[in-house]
Amino acid sequence: MKKYVLGFIFIALSFVQVLEAQQNTSQAKRPVVAVLNIDMQGLYGSHVQAGNVVRRELEKIDTFEVMDKYDVMYLIKKDSFDINGCYGKLCLTEVANILKADKMLTGSIENFSETMTVTLRLIDIKTQTIEKTLIREFISIPAQVGLMLQVSVREFFGRSNDPELLTKLTKKYDYANAVNTPNVDILRLNGPRMGFTVFTGETWKILQQKEYNGGYDSNFPAMFQFGYQFEKQYINDGNFQALFEFIPMITGVEQGLFIPSLTILNGFRSNKNGWEFAFGPTVSAAKIADGYYVDDEWFLESDTHNFDPDIHRIESRLDSRGDHEIYPGFVFALGKSFKSGRLNVPFNAYVIPNRDGVRFGLSFGFNTK
Repeated sequence: MKKYVLGFIFIALSFVQVLEAQQNTSQAKRPVVAVLNIDMQGLYGSHVQAGNVVRRELEKIDTFEVMDKYDVMYLIKKDSFDINGCYGKLCLTEVANILKADKMLTGSIENFSETMTVTLRLIDIKTQTIEKTLIREFISIPAQVGLMLQVSVREFFGRSNDPELLTKLTKKYDYANAVNTPNVDILRLNGPRMGFTVFTGETWKILQQKEYNGGYDSNFPAMFQFGYQFEKQYINDGNFQALFEFIPMITGVEQGLFIPSLTILNGFRSNKNGWEFAFGPTVSAAKIADGYYVDDEWFLESDTHNFDPDIHRIESRLDSRGDHEIYPGFVFALGKSFKSGRLNVPFNAYVIPNRDGVRFGLSFGFNTK
């Protein structure tokens, strides 16, 4: 029995040693790659820092044995070789012979008016040929050079990238976010708003009544609205942004009315698809009067001929014969912004519940900011 156990242990140890030897051999066979500087044109960044970004990302991929930047600089300085402007195949081949590298990874990043182009080239020193080339275009965001280089290196060696990150770096008219607007802390998407609001419940009953009864002689429960939205963003990161919206509006002009209002909303918007949810108070200048009901018929407080204090109760309500007062409410809104080039078209639906009936409506607008 002991012989079998000892034999099994011996075989297991031999198998482990073979695996370790294979692993060491595999690691020893990994090509040695050196990265110098990355050429930068139309940008104010450092070509040395760009090279460091590419080198770090190459180390993360763990496919090659990447030469340490300090070893590279030591050997180059020892040989008194000037690497400034050394981006071509002939120059890099000379450097590779000094460094005893198998391959050289080089490239450039160029900034044009609206695009930035990253070019990467892998040079095989033994054959003195360009083994592989990548050309990748991004939208012009100089502050995101590092991200562009990281994405390009991963794509160059067949690694996957975050699709949302690629969209933010490559889609010119994507929704604003912290990647494609890195230097903008506040983004104001102001613009006109128009639409209609619909009245229900007791409010609609009052609007239908004749003016001598305190109504507005209206024959349709909807009123047109127009105004302007002022937007102040205080968070813009990841998939969402948070903002305040200030919306002054005029309602009912087509029915001979002039009802001003101001709505203040706190909103949350998706940078990914443009959906938005907002809520907040709204105030309007409406005519309010004090009075009482007798068998569902409304009388002003001054009409005292049939008022019984033991039966009737004085209350306030909407009345065209009253005085202008502040009429508050609370808004819940849901919307989505559509994009066409530089044009933004937001659509919103909202609801304002209160004791006199639910009020709801639709609005849309546009801007090019």
